[in-house]
Amino acid sequence: MRLDKFLADMQIGSRKEVKKYIKGRLVRVNGQVVTSDKTQVTEEDQILFDGQPVIYQKYFYYLLHKPQGVVSATTDRRDPTVLSLLKEDAREDLFPVGRLDKDTEGLLLITNDGELAHRLLSPKKHVEKEYFAKIDGIMTKEDVAAFAQGVTIDGGEETMPAELTLLTRDETTQTSEIRLILHEGKFHQVKRMVKAVGKKVTYLKRLRMGSLVLEDSLKLGTYRPLTADEIAQLQVTNEEKSLRNNQTT
Repeated sequence: MRLDKFLADMQIGSRKEVKKYIKGRLVRVNGQVVTSDKTQVTEEDQILFDGQPVIYQKYFYYLLHKPQGVVSATTDRRDPTVLSLLKEDAREDLFPVGRLDKDTEGLLLITNDGELAHRLLSPKKHVEKEYFAKIDGIMTKEDVAAFAQGVTIDGGEETMPAELTLLTRDETTQTSEIRLILHEGKFHQVKRMVKAVGKKVTYLKRLRMGSLVLEDSLKLGTYRPLTADEIAQLQVTNEEKSLRNNQTT
């Protein structure tokens, strides 16, 4: 990899800026000052910028607590995107894994690891997604049973069985609060499933995606890098977990 690309990828500056740094003798490779931005380097080379080591990192992973009002996209002509919330950590190759509606809050994974994103979003992997929702209407035990069987949503689509938990029900206001675990990711699925049983979602928040959990301490609109353990856990899908469990029983 060219030295200027290496430094730009590590957020030292733009390609134009790092070329100036290199020519300004601020970069050393394996102890030697290098002034050519075309110098080829590898991950094994020791690279210093202004006396500080620069360690190459290929993939980046961030857990974002998405607020309402931003869209799950890399660019948008009308609305701010989730990437605009990453500030100094924003990179051109980052993207959100899956989508949360503009009016939906909660956990959103941001990465540049396309292979991991494919694994998490693949319908064949059945990665769990857990939501908290406020409902206009009283959710019932019959709804719990219906969701457990799978329901027919608008357009005639059949959903996979889902785990619905009733948290609160207020007969006075005719409202409910629920948790819902899905094993697939159809478009607007939570809202469409609730609509199929005659109620309406008024607030929606994603709490979990696979093994990745949104902790209470992460404030709305903020983000953090994933830990090494979280990244490793994400690499193991539900399908693979089940296979491992079967092999050990």
